[in-house]
Amino acid sequence: MTCLVIGGGPAGLMAAEQMAKAGLKVLVVDAKPSLGRKFLMAGKSGLNLTKDELFDAFLTAYAEGASTMRPILEAFGPEDVIHWARGLGQSLFTGTTGRVFPDAMKASPLLRAWLSRLAEMGVETRTRWRWTGWDGDTFTFDTPDGLQSLTPDATVLALGGASWARLGSDGAWTSILAKKNVELVPFQPSNVGVSVAWTDHMRPHFGQAIKAVRWRAVVQKNRIWQDIAVSRGEAVISERGLEGGGIYPLIPALREGASLLIDLAPDQSQEALVNRLPKAPKSLSRLLRNTLRWPPEKIALFHEFRPENVPLNGPLLARLIKGLLISHRGPRPIDEAISTAGGVSFAALDDTLTVRTHPGVYCVGEMLDWDAPTGGYLLTACLATGRWAGRAIADRLS
Repeated sequence: MTCLVIGGGPAGLMAAEQMAKAGLKVLVVDAKPSLGRKFLMAGKSGLNLTKDELFDAFLTAYAEGASTMRPILEAFGPEDVIHWARGLGQSLFTGTTGRVFPDAMKASPLLRAWLSRLAEMGVETRTRWRWTGWDGDTFTFDTPDGLQSLTPDATVLALGGASWARLGSDGAWTSILAKKNVELVPFQPSNVGVSVAWTDHMRPHFGQAIKAVRWRAVVQKNRIWQDIAVSRGEAVISERGLEGGGIYPLIPALREGASLLIDLAPDQSQEALVNRLPKAPKSLSRLLRNTLRWPPEKIALFHEFRPENVPLNGPLLARLIKGLLISHRGPRPIDEAISTAGGVSFAALDDTLTVRTHPGVYCVGEMLDWDAPTGGYLLTACLATGRWAGRAIADRLS
């Protein structure tokens, strides 16, 4: 029995590993010159493998996709990812927020060990093989040696989303599946910053991080802000807007038109602030700097968005500090996103991730329509879906 994996990222490699374990002959092909290119880039600033937390809390990060992802993550969740990485000789540590990293921080040692193990298991690889579609039941590829055709017994599509096109995730595969009437959900940016049209006075603060704040995606009902999503991470002021771990979890709500508020004193109640602040401050900047001990970038952000010509008495100032409205223009473009929402609809797949209209073809990883934040959730789900499909193929063919 021969199995084909198209896409050499974490999901595809995990599927290949499961099939090779079952004694199946496996070929992994990728359009780029080497495997795992986005995986390596994602680990450049520290490879966050997973999040060490209670399973139900972990699952909530997948929002609307949680019920679909539950059995897949129950079969291969955070503890399993940790065990798997240690099995590849990687020593790990858990940060204060529960995020799990290799001691080396980078992805390259893990990827080298993984590819070595796959080679020992008999998994073959081909690079610069770009999938061009089907000719009947045969998969066709544009390769350095010309057109190549393969007719495997089972195929895993692990083609990525539509962000980071230079690393292979360009979404070009959607045109192939659309021709076969596979149900697709339009791609949208995820884990990306928001666009902000700054005034010139913010320019000196580009590159600075806004810390010790709470970000809130909200909608207004009966003139009251209601939270849709909340995040305590930091965000960097960039020339184009705000980006970073504090913003990314709010993107699904902001995509749908939610407003963005910032709580600049998340560890103090509004009442406590009222008691701390003077009723009529003579100098707002001096108050923010000396009384509240804010750094310059935080003061600048407050001045950027505070309402003009409004007298800032103590109670009103406290209310603005606890809920300052950030005027933004929505998420940044998809090319700047770490990942994407959308892709192959789960309605197009059965419970083994087989394409219903194409038995023997499975979809895994970021090309599926699930939306997960960074922080270990994204990578864990890619590994878990690859393993799920790989084991399903192994059970069917073995």
